[in-house]
Amino acid sequence: MFSNLGVPELLIIAGVLVLLFGAKKMPEMARGVGKSLRIFKAETAKLRDDDDDEHSATQTTQATAQAQPQAQPVQPLPVAAAQTPEEQARQLEEQAAKLRSQASANKNA
Repeated sequence: MFSNLGVPELLIIAGVLVLLFGAKKMPEMARGVGKSLRIFKAETAKLRDDDDDEHSATQTTQATAQAQPQAQPVQPLPVAAAQTPEEQARQLEEQAAKLRSQASANKNA
């Protein structure tokens, strides 16, 4: 797509950017783009690691499922209509902690 751009075209694009955003804003924009790219790269790496972990956990679970009885699923906490968002968040965090503890117990078993 950009293979046809030469040095003169790139200089014109850079000049237009400086005129539009000003010379003082350009370093800030470059830092912001750099941070965004680093965050994006880290998140995609985490997603790949999570996929690998799920794949290996699935294989391990299938191998041990024949020898161990299934754990009972965690029942969701009832949410009353009058709860504040903070209370709902706290309940969800408690439920997530229970799920994490069950998952770690299943990994260790």
